[in-house]
Amino acid sequence: MSTSGDGSFSEAQIQAFVHAHPECLPVSEIDPVFVSPVAVCRELNTLAGPIDNLLITPSGLPIIVECKLWRNPEGRREVVGQILDYAKELSRWSSSDLQREVAKRTDLPGNPLLKLLADAGHQVDEIQFNDALTSNLRRGRFLLLIVGDGIREGVEAIATYLQGHLGLHFSLGLVEMPIFSLPDGSHLVTPRVLARTTLITRSVIAVPDGHAIEEEGDAEVDPDRESLTTEQQKFWEEFLAGLSLDDPEQPVPTPAKLGYLFFMLPAPQGSCWINVWRDISRGRVGLTLSFTQGSVGEAAVNALMTDIEAVLEELGGDATISEIRGVEKIHEEKVAGDLRDPQIRAAAFEWLRGRLDSWVNVLRPRIRATVMDMD
Repeated sequence: MSTSGDGSFSEAQIQAFVHAHPECLPVSEIDPVFVSPVAVCRELNTLAGPIDNLLITPSGLPIIVECKLWRNPEGRREVVGQILDYAKELSRWSSSDLQREVAKRTDLPGNPLLKLLADAGHQVDEIQFNDALTSNLRRGRFLLLIVGDGIREGVEAIATYLQGHLGLHFSLGLVEMPIFSLPDGSHLVTPRVLARTTLITRSVIAVPDGHAIEEEGDAEVDPDRESLTTEQQKFWEEFLAGLSLDDPEQPVPTPAKLGYLFFMLPAPQGSCWINVWRDISRGRVGLTLSFTQGSVGEAAVNALMTDIEAVLEELGGDATISEIRGVEKIHEEKVAGDLRDPQIRAAAFEWLRGRLDSWVNVLRPRIRATVMDMD
């Protein structure tokens, strides 16, 4: 019985295994949010180069896979740098950009991502999926997997290298995937997450627009992650339980296991929304009017900006214009204090619910009218 370690298998063959059998990737061991991945395509063209394997989850989370034979001469840092470049490039894309490039690669008509998900047995709501995909692309919420035939050396160097590449909310995994040729001509693949003997610091930029939170933990096993996401979901359940909006047509999202909620505004393809967020480390809550770059939603917001004084006056409160990542956006926040304290949290919820209601009452009809004028 031979293995990929003796030179019998190429990177292209590893790519083919991953594409044909995405279930072989131990995703749940790395980040359980990325469950049920579906293979999209191989060699997806980007300005940073072709992505070896692209996968997508039914919840709209992209997975980028870089396949490497570690006997090849490239250094570990170069390999990690390459997959980070892919992630940075995809974070500039909209869901429409991704659908277009996937359609070119797969020759599938319409929305190829939805077709591939349906073919894999996943029925998803098109609007919710596109909204989630757009958000995940914009925020760099990816799972990056480096899959190789023997990733044993240089792990500490890779961890050190990652510290200088913050800004995307990604998870990264190193997966060893030896492939054994059996006597009958079939193959046995035994993937596993690389075992570590030292702790690797994992730095994450959390994602309310313009607000960063740094967390530290074990990159391989993060025992606090599940409790954090559960706590976030309970936070938003409590917030939504007491929410009453004047506008009966305003969609209300389900509680998210994230630090924010999206309240979608009436722009095509979910391209404009009110981002309601919390920053628990600094005791802040707030709202930001956000949009997909290059979309009708952005054009509608730009139209609002021509009458910004009137808009801010209608919004009231402390709504203002803030520059966030080089873009001027309507923004409002409140320093509440320790959001884990029930009384402080209740006061923060009361303020946030009231301000959200005002924002919806002012912005929803304005966005709708502006979009209709564009037709």
